[in-house]
This record gives sequence, structure tokens and C-alpha cells, in this order.
Amino acid sequence: MKITMDLDITPDEMRKLLGLPDVEAFQRQMMDDLRSRMAAGVEGYDPLKLFQPYVAGGMAGWDLFQRVLTGAVAGGAGSGSNAGAGGVAKGDPK
Repeated sequence: MKITMDLDITPDEMRKLLGLPDVEAFQRQMMDDLRSRMAAGVEGYDPLKLFQPYVAGGMAGWDLFQRVLTGAVAGGAGSGSNAGAGGVAKGDPK
């Protein structure tokens, strides 16, 4: 069974239909803050310092993610280097 539905509604109406929050005021406030920071630091403009308050928690998350992946790769390389598809090393009796 295949059902096709065409909706002719605005993005605002779709957001309300799905029950998503209205973040327009928050987004406007962030952009105004960003513009004021850029205007204040035109001479010594440093994009990393400009975005640091917004991504500080995100960077810590990426660091943790990188450590987890590094640990998984290092752990996976040493543990099953001669294991077959069933998890039993080749040549070992079952």
C-alpha cells in the first residue's frame, strides 16, 4: 500500500502541526549578540574566540567522542586479529 499526501502549508504552520517550539526569538537574540560581538571586535577579530561561548560544551563532547573512537579502534585491532566470522580463532577447536 502506498499513500501520498501533499501539504500546502507554510513552515510556521508545519512547525505548529508537528508541535515543535518556536525558536525565532531565541535565534534572533543569538544573531543580535553575534553581530554586536563582531562589531565590537572588528580590529582584533578572532572567529574562534567569537564562537567559543556557543561551542564550549560541544567541543568537550567531540573530544570525548574522539577518545571513544580511538579506544574502540585500538581495542578492536588487538582483540580479534585472527578470529573468524563466528568469533572463534582459526585453528582452535570449538
